[in-house]
Amino acid sequence: MSQQPELFMKIDRPRRLPDEIAKNISFAIEAGQLKPGDRLPTEQALSDQFGVARTVVREAISLLKYDGVIQSRRGVGAFIAQAGGRSAFRISPACFEKRKQLVQLLQLRTGVQTDASALAATARNNLQLAGIGGFLQEMISAVAQGGDAIERRVDAEFAFYRAITEASGNDYYVEFIGMIESKIVENLRSVAIKNARAAEWGEDVLAEHQTVFDAISARDAEAARIATRIHFERAAQRLTDRADIADL
Repeated sequence: MSQQPELFMKIDRPRRLPDEIAKNISFAIEAGQLKPGDRLPTEQALSDQFGVARTVVREAISLLKYDGVIQSRRGVGAFIAQAGGRSAFRISPACFEKRKQLVQLLQLRTGVQTDASALAATARNNLQLAGIGGFLQEMISAVAQGGDAIERRVDAEFAFYRAITEASGNDYYVEFIGMIESKIVENLRSVAIKNARAAEWGEDVLAEHQTVFDAISARDAEAARIATRIHFERAAQRLTDRADIADL
């Protein structure tokens, strides 16, 4: 029996692999290589073809399920959904759970990040302030570029608050907030990006970050604490208030 040609190639990029895999599968569907009703290759087969762990493939398939591109049949496998049945707005219970987790992580981070910002206001040096400001400008530039720069915008925000935390001079804050950030990047990145596009994109949100930077620049610890708390509490509330997770 002749071996069938592989649909997919190994991915070399080390970051955001589930998103890349989901995009590649979507492209294969659009190109007609995979048609409605076709069974998707097994997780192991996809893992081998893409050159990634099965957990990465599983996350990519979950993303496609959220959008209604793939349907699972218990004990049989995953199949390409009919085009008429797909919707980018279809929300699964798993998607609800991931967004709930993101809200909880934002809430958990709030207290520690506010204290880290207050410390950074008094402990930072000029070089650190310049680095923090650079990440703020990266956010501003990404928003000006438009929706195609959403991942750049999200990464710049992570870097902005990471730099603030490092400027606090407290390694335990750095370790704790790094743990939360890695949890988001590894397991909830796609949700964070979709939420950023829907609720964290615009001048009002940029103004919240600007206020944090201005307080740190002025060495005003209490203002930095308040501005940081306002941003993270509002971010959690914006996510909670979105119509598609209102019942969480």
